[in-house]
Amino acid sequence: MGRYTGLYAFGLLLAASVAYSFLPADAPIDRPIPTANSERAASPPPTVAARDIPEGSGFDFYVLALSWSPTFCDSEAAGRNREQCGADKNFGWVVHGLWPQNEQGWPENCPTPEGSRVPDRIGRTVMDIMPSMGLIGHQWRKHGSCSGLGMSDYFKLVRQAHDKIRIPDELADVDRQSRTSPDAIEAAFIRSNPGLGRSAVAVTCDRERVDEVRICLDRSLGFRACPEVDSRSCRRSDITIPPLR
Repeated sequence: MGRYTGLYAFGLLLAASVAYSFLPADAPIDRPIPTANSERAASPPPTVAARDIPEGSGFDFYVLALSWSPTFCDSEAAGRNREQCGADKNFGWVVHGLWPQNEQGWPENCPTPEGSRVPDRIGRTVMDIMPSMGLIGHQWRKHGSCSGLGMSDYFKLVRQAHDKIRIPDELADVDRQSRTSPDAIEAAFIRSNPGLGRSAVAVTCDRERVDEVRICLDRSLGFRACPEVDSRSCRRSDITIPPLR
């Protein structure tokens, strides 16, 4: 009887293995594909093709000066500048200028066939980042005239240089007065702009307040070191950031 029981059990096992072989294989596990929304890393500012950048000449590099508008508007220099500092204005970082620079010193007030007056049709193309026709005209006469570019191309380049820079989130919308250090502001810009090094950026101050962030760019708008500019950074240990109006 034990012999027949063993044969019977073996038969059942063989039948089960044959039946199992006809069952469908396990379906593969679906894994979500990472998307731009699932990865929270900040995307860099759009890249400008080198062929689309107006090519200046007669100098070594540019300094892009970004001015903290609330500091300027609280100063005597603001005067009656209602375009930038009127009661209904709320500018933060604005372009003070894009300055042709040499390794030592800089050119200014160069002769140009373009003339000294910036027409409204050109000035209006940058009014959102250089919010005063007086500022626009002054920057063209003193600095743009030395760029080797025509007026339209110079202000096109101003726009491209501005758009290349990402303003750190913590410095973009300051709703109350705060204290920080020039080094902390510099570090925030470096974190927000891959490729920007400490020797390519300088923070300046107006007495105890932040004044400008100056970033050095080559003639193709790549970041580059500028020891002379960097040496003029604010030396205070802490400064105030006035709030937006």
